[in-house]
Amino acid sequence: SISQNMPKIKSAKFQRGSTEGDSTHGPASSSSVGRTLLAPNTSIGQHFLKNPAVVDAIVSRADIKSSDIVLEVGPGTGNLTVRLLEQSKRVIAVEYDRRMVREVLKRVEGTAREKNLQVIQGDVLKIDIPYFDVCVANLPYQISSPFLFKMLSHRPLFRCAVIMFQLEFAQRLTAKPGEELYCRLSVNTQLLAKVENLLKVGKANFRPPPKVDSQVVRIELKNPPPPINFIEWDGLVRMLFNRKNKTLHAIMTVKSVLTVLEDNYKTHLSLNNNNNLHNSSTNNNIMMPDMKPLIEEVLTSTGYSDQRAAKMDINDFLCLLAAFNAKGIHFS
Repeated sequence: SISQNMPKIKSAKFQRGSTEGDSTHGPASSSSVGRTLLAPNTSIGQHFLKNPAVVDAIVSRADIKSSDIVLEVGPGTGNLTVRLLEQSKRVIAVEYDRRMVREVLKRVEGTAREKNLQVIQGDVLKIDIPYFDVCVANLPYQISSPFLFKMLSHRPLFRCAVIMFQLEFAQRLTAKPGEELYCRLSVNTQLLAKVENLLKVGKANFRPPPKVDSQVVRIELKNPPPPINFIEWDGLVRMLFNRKNKTLHAIMTVKSVLTVLEDNYKTHLSLNNNNNLHNSSTNNNIMMPDMKPLIEEVLTSTGYSDQRAAKMDINDFLCLLAAFNAKGIHFS
């Protein structure tokens, strides 16, 4: 699956909340102040979003229809939840922290919209997410990458997701070839989705202020999805971005890489019962081509031998993968 092959990006270790309270992933805290003002759990670096103008901007850019089912991740005390309920048919809120579950339920108790809110208490990375049209999420940064790829692999397709990420993480999602932040995360995300930066959210909008700024992005899955094996695609991209400023010839002709590709070649021939298999009396021996000249032939014929991953775009990687596959070379 896509989610099992995501790039891991180091990110700031703190959690944030929709407005004045949230923890979607991690241990709950019993400390609270009053009915609606819960103390940040500083032991896990919780930071609460305190600016209602940011809430309004998120709702506006999500472009929610009255017939929509909205998935909200990290409802906190419910300020964003209430606004989402005003715009949509129904809200499904996923919250890890039991304190916050109680708070968001209190916000709608006895109101006309109470029946339109479903709250799921649990880890958003582990639960089966119900059907939804639009996702709105304000995440703890340390689950940004796994949550993103859970969304990118989610089926059926949803219309869009509006998510707040750490600023640098968001910039990686939209980085272009040749830019410093362009990486495996950039390529994989842009293969599967259209990403738009919507709103920068400064540190001062949180209580207490974190060490880094945030960015709200809008994500729309490509429909139909690209017709490729994502695991194999990611195998190639991972290999090339491990040394993204080296030439492809330098990366792919080292002994360790050739060994991996030879093993993959044998595995694919065996799985496909290829006629190139030769049975001996003691074991099955595969008539292997010399991998290095084969790799060099593909790189030369496609014109990518002296190219570098840091400056290649999605079409380049697609062409390269197709050329390798045509020669029986695989990356998973």
